[in-house]
Amino acid sequence: MAKERIPNWLNSSLWSTTPTVDDRLHCFSLSPTTTTTTAAAAVSEPIVQPTVPVSPPAAASRPQSTVTSQKYEFRDPIDKNSNNNSNDNDQNASPSGVSSDDISRQAQLLAELSKKVVNFRELRRIASQGIPDGAGIRSTVWKLLLGYLPPDHLQWSSELAKKRSEYKQFKEELLMNPVTHGEHPLSLGESSIWNQFFQDTEIIEQIDRDVKRTHPDMHFFSGDSPLAKSNQDALKDILVVFAKLNPGIRYVQGMNEILAPLFYVFRNDPDEEMAAAAEADSFFCFVELLSGFRDHFCKQLDNSTVGIRSTISRLSQFLKEHDEELWRHLEITTKVNPQFYAFRWITLLLTQEFNFADSLHIWDTLLSDPEGPLETLLWVCCAMLILVRTRLLAGDFTSNLKLLQNYPSSNISHLLYVANKLRSQASN
Repeated sequence: MAKERIPNWLNSSLWSTTPTVDDRLHCFSLSPTTTTTTAAAAVSEPIVQPTVPVSPPAAASRPQSTVTSQKYEFRDPIDKNSNNNSNDNDQNASPSGVSSDDISRQAQLLAELSKKVVNFRELRRIASQGIPDGAGIRSTVWKLLLGYLPPDHLQWSSELAKKRSEYKQFKEELLMNPVTHGEHPLSLGESSIWNQFFQDTEIIEQIDRDVKRTHPDMHFFSGDSPLAKSNQDALKDILVVFAKLNPGIRYVQGMNEILAPLFYVFRNDPDEEMAAAAEADSFFCFVELLSGFRDHFCKQLDNSTVGIRSTISRLSQFLKEHDEELWRHLEITTKVNPQFYAFRWITLLLTQEFNFADSLHIWDTLLSDPEGPLETLLWVCCAMLILVRTRLLAGDFTSNLKLLQNYPSSNISHLLYVANKLRSQASN
């Protein structure tokens, strides 16, 4: 049964898109933005079997004493009367700007990574609170969390060599132009090698356009520099190989945005050998990550129990259970259909709603969930709605849609804390 009002612990007086080519999204946007969104795909075909769910983690949680000793206030991200950056980390910041919590987590993660066999439960617990930048920690931890590296440290070298060799073989076999002998170029048969060639050419052209639009504000991805060109080529090759190996899904617009954080993190590994193999490592981690979201990219499954609309409905139900007043105002009074904003939030894993560094922090928590990123992602989306409830309750259709399609800057640690708090309340 839905709650009549929000629980006491949520009450606080301080609560105060590149044009899309997807027909399902085109009518949702008030005005063109600079964000790429996803498009529909073809028939779904499993990539990797999903993992068996296990108990949820205590992601981004704070010490219990913080919750019980005082009332915690959920602050609006841009409420000028609230101190968004006042948290435990800031109070303990070192002169260099690195908090003592970050230093402690880095030491804990390094200790876990140095063990002969990594304790995944402990690794997830630490990483879910955010992985400090530097020392190549995030690169290694993400590979472990995505199942690319085995827990046994002694197996890493051989496993990486095998996977990288396999990817090299994929490229050699799949990125070559087809050899055609004796077949007419206008042959229309589905098995025609020319027909396949024309289909591949169309997909490759779409990938090329999308890759060039990836994070245009970052020199790492955009521009005419040798670095940007090299990185664009790597992203393009990964996506083309993926499309050819997965003909049931192929390439869907927006996949480049999911691939970008992986490649960025791996390519910036301070270990030169690891950085040089970023393309191969990114490919396999991309496959693992996408396996949990593959049905969201299949238009034919939109209305099924595993499709994107079903997932969006779960988010709507989360909000209704925790804040029925806000849910009613959004969906009944102002008629803001959650598909108008949540489609992009969910399919692109929030990569377009926050700056790049904050997105990496969010991904630390998403990837740390042993059930897979989706459950945590939905709770983060729910927290995003609740944290701007004051403005949403005061807004109409136009203002609310604009706010949710251009989400304000936020304290990410606070957002993740709220998401975890909501999740723990739901499980009680």
